[in-house]
Amino acid sequence: MPSDATRLIAILLAAGAASRMGGRDKLLEQVEGVPLLRVVARRVLAAGLPAVVCLRPGAAWAGRWAALADLPLRRVEVPDADEGMAASIRAGIAAVGDASAAMTVLADMPDLLADDFAAVAAAWSAGPPDAIVRGAGADGTPGQPVILPRRLYPALLALTGDTGGRAVLRDQDVALCHLPGRRALTDLDTPEDWAAWRARRG
Repeated sequence: MPSDATRLIAILLAAGAASRMGGRDKLLEQVEGVPLLRVVARRVLAAGLPAVVCLRPGAAWAGRWAALADLPLRRVEVPDADEGMAASIRAGIAAVGDASAAMTVLADMPDLLADDFAAVAAAWSAGPPDAIVRGAGADGTPGQPVILPRRLYPALLALTGDTGGRAVLRDQDVALCHLPGRRALTDLDTPEDWAAWRARRG
């Protein structure tokens, strides 16, 4: 895993520096007593998706590696992660081989559930394999995750900087998969984001 016969593989993007967290690692923040990174990874796997996870190397990030201990996913080092999101995307796409498509998953989105990942995967499976499918809020606002077909791999492998895949998607037709509420839109980048999210959850 992954094999050339695999149709869809998830890429969990977890190599960001969490620079807006004031020294805390947002991916290790606790969600119901479990590090967020592990929560998201388990939900992806529970959706039935084989997965690779892109991680920073080095002792400073050992907590992220430890949070994924014993989970059946492939770990990929991103030594040039300081470049930005593009480095993680390149590493992830290189790791999926000839899979028909890759689902990119941001690791800082605690509201996405296994059912949401499964719904986006099902929407892609119901259409042509070269389609782009993107999670969206209930109001239709584009969000996460995003399924990128193999025809886009060359462009994704050429990405640079911290713009993610926006440039690749700009002139493409994208099918939206509406998910409940704001699950597809809620990412937590700062201590204030975390405090507000926890307050909403009571």
